[in-house]
Amino acid sequence: MPATSKATRDQSHARVFDLDVMSLRELNQALHNLTPGSNETAWEVLNPKGNHSVAVGVDQPVTIDVRGSVGYYCGGMNSGSTITVHGSAGPGVGENMMSGSIIIKGDASQYAGATGRGGLLVIEGNASSRCGISMKGIDIVVRGNIGHMSAFMAQSGNLVVLGDAGDALGDSIYEARLFVRGKVGSLGADCIAKEMRPEHLELLQGLLDRAGITGVKPTEFKRYGSARTLYNFNIDNADAY
Repeated sequence: MPATSKATRDQSHARVFDLDVMSLRELNQALHNLTPGSNETAWEVLNPKGNHSVAVGVDQPVTIDVRGSVGYYCGGMNSGSTITVHGSAGPGVGENMMSGSIIIKGDASQYAGATGRGGLLVIEGNASSRCGISMKGIDIVVRGNIGHMSAFMAQSGNLVVLGDAGDALGDSIYEARLFVRGKVGSLGADCIAKEMRPEHLELLQGLLDRAGITGVKPTEFKRYGSARTLYNFNIDNADAY
């Protein structure tokens, strides 16, 4: 049987790529070749086995199910697709994501959602250090805990954590909004606890709904954000820069 027919087959109307048979480059190239209006809207990736850069740069509204764990930068620069990883993800999942959604059924390593500009990243397990670093509009929802230095220099967007947050949360934060249900190890420079107003409760409920989370109330969270003392240099704050 030719390799292509074994590796890419029609299964419940999904195009299936088996990475035991075909290369990661072939998978990503096939995804990049998609054009607007393509009827290949459902994709399934078998045997990812920790490969790096799975489904990077996808720019069409397709659904991609990855059956296993992935390495670095899965779904990087995603623009419009829905990627579900039925396993865990290595560093940089959803890096520089533009739109669409990425769902990680397991845990995520360092800097999940880094520099993300839009879309929704859901991590159903725990996230490691620097989750949401330099986020620029992405929404990130973590069912478990996050590590230290998360939301470092976060510029805009929302980070929702149902578990605990590590040390230096929101260090040098700009205008991103952080919602944490559990304990916070410590707050970073210029990050403070802020009032949870009605508009924030409404926003948070919408994010929980989008992430498919039920049985959790927005009133159980605390909000954190910028004290805005580092926007302009002040000698009294020199130690905080």
